[in-house]
Amino acid sequence: MSLDASPSTTLTMGRVTLTVHDLDRVVAFYEEAVGLHLLRRDAASAELGVGNHVLLELRHDPAARRRSMREAGLFHTAFLLPSRTALANWTREAMRRQRPVVGASDHAVSEAIYLSDPEGNGVEIYADRPRDQWRWENGAVAMTTDALDVEDLLAASDGAPWTGVPEESSVGHVHLQVGALDEAEAFYAGRLGLDVTCRYPGAIFFAADGYHHHLATNIWNSRKAGPRAFPSTGLSELEVHVAPARAEGIGAGGESDTQTPLTLADPWGTRIALLVR
Repeated sequence: MSLDASPSTTLTMGRVTLTVHDLDRVVAFYEEAVGLHLLRRDAASAELGVGNHVLLELRHDPAARRRSMREAGLFHTAFLLPSRTALANWTREAMRRQRPVVGASDHAVSEAIYLSDPEGNGVEIYADRPRDQWRWENGAVAMTTDALDVEDLLAASDGAPWTGVPEESSVGHVHLQVGALDEAEAFYAGRLGLDVTCRYPGAIFFAADGYHHHLATNIWNSRKAGPRAFPSTGLSELEVHVAPARAEGIGAGGESDTQTPLTLADPWGTRIALLVR
């Protein structure tokens, strides 16, 4: 997946918007620990990303309720790097700077490293394996959670000086906490028309265009969670860019464009802005 979708791609992930208490501290984390580039900043918000593409928006609201890790909302934002070499370079820099890594996994379709930002929002940095190495059976992709072979990954580094995440990076997927998987499936598969690509204990993964997942939902920390109470810290909104044909299937055809999104909310109040490209 890349920022410049091919004609056959009907869905890509756009920016993720978070509400935060300490804007300075969170901006510094995404610049220094993640490697995003600061694109715009004022007293109320900041935009970070690559090139001219905003991948993350941070909104400052010191009065917002602090989100509980047991409620619905964000599990992690996953930033997709363009190659295994880029992930190896990121990992090398993370080790050199002793970044606050909280996990590392081999998911068969991808290799991933996990962090948590200063306000508890999960972050994944990952690179996909080639699609011809993904294993599909009856419409489901095999995904695992095995230990990452860090030494083997580091061997893929080209030793290039670190200048932040490469311009070809994107939001590859967003993983959400929900209160119930059946309701999540009814919304993300039934309402948004995504394919269920994997069922995992306590989680369901959804995608379009044969990707392993663009969105995921789990109940590992949030089983039976009710609708979110706003304003709160954490996930405010996520963008999904869709082709016109897919937009019509969702009911956004003729109502939305790249400047005027159609905003939906899942059963827990998580806002999804659909933009027709």
